[in-house]
Amino acid sequence: MKVAVFGTHVSEHFTPVLQEFFGFLKAHKIQVQLYKPFYDHLIKEINTDVYYSSFFHSHADFDSGNAFIFSVGGDGTFLQSVLHIRNFKVPVIGVNAGRLGFLADISEEHMRDALIHIFNHNYKVVERSMLEIEFSDRENLDFNYALNETTVLKTDNSSMLNVMAFIDGEFLNNYWADGLIVATPTGSTAYSLSVGGPILTPDSENFIITPLAPHNLTIRPIVVPDNCEIVLKVEGRGSNYLISLDSRSEAVEFSTLIKIRKASFKLKTLQLPEQPFFSTLRNKLMWGVDRRN
Repeated sequence: MKVAVFGTHVSEHFTPVLQEFFGFLKAHKIQVQLYKPFYDHLIKEINTDVYYSSFFHSHADFDSGNAFIFSVGGDGTFLQSVLHIRNFKVPVIGVNAGRLGFLADISEEHMRDALIHIFNHNYKVVERSMLEIEFSDRENLDFNYALNETTVLKTDNSSMLNVMAFIDGEFLNNYWADGLIVATPTGSTAYSLSVGGPILTPDSENFIITPLAPHNLTIRPIVVPDNCEIVLKVEGRGSNYLISLDSRSEAVEFSTLIKIRKASFKLKTLQLPEQPFFSTLRNKLMWGVDRRN
């Protein structure tokens, strides 16, 4: 069996976990295609050598024969793995070297048990919807997809934006706000949640439209079916606004319309026996810490 391992940066205190992780793969004679910039970071910054069979540098030389992709880091690293690898047939598994970790949900204390479950095929495959973003009157980004959300944001001036949203050609609302988030079910526990959006289960077939600091306090997030097309027309002072796709952002002119739809493919992730979604919610959001619950 062959697997890929992706990462960007980890702290020195994570070294014992790395050694356990790569040691398990070596002991079980699993070939490892390692992301070369991550290996360079481990050698130069952490002074740690790890087991590997070969390297890859980008999606261009990624081996599609890998059984799994391990993303070592936090949720941000998980999102980076999607961008750098771009293979939606191979499930991505998040190994948590960060903090909260909804996507990177394998904690260091459960590392060995998780690996045993994975290589014994004791898991459930969860397919996650992604967004496809199309610009009018300009080229699309090299990779115009997002797993969590796409967000329209004001630039560094203090003026709010006027964002007109349309659902399948029907006018939804005129958002006078700092910005607007369109999130997937996966993204419902990310940026959208932090500004008051609802939580959706990963298999929900919906999008969430969540305003950022709306001027009208009666404006609230809304959930819409994911088979619709969302069009955003943005107005404001100056000449540009920002649009972000997960962790990437781009300045675009106000004349540019944004079209958002569900991508034609889904990202595969794994759900292990001890990590059902509701259990993850309780643990990550510390529900029940208050003894009255």
